[in-house]
Amino acid sequence: MPVRQSRTRRINLRTTARQERLIRSGAEQRGTTLTDFIIESACLQAEHALADRNNFTLSPKDWARFVELLERPVQEKPQLRKLMSNPSVLEQK
Repeated sequence: MPVRQSRTRRINLRTTARQERLIRSGAEQRGTTLTDFIIESACLQAEHALADRNNFTLSPKDWARFVELLERPVQEKPQLRKLMSNPSVLEQK
């Protein structure tokens, strides 16, 4: 059974009477609380909305090129090494 985290944030919603009946019916059908039903549904929609930022589809040709680039030998980048050896703006006094 998953560990339940303490809920400390609040989101207020306004619905029509029809929307409320529909959501309540869905929660009852699933045998879950209204809050859990709404949160699970909203999170699922958010994951779908953000999926294109996390999952990429490539053609077989593009995938082969991607793997080729990942597997090539490391190349020395002197300018990058120099940049990374200097203190960052946040570290400077």
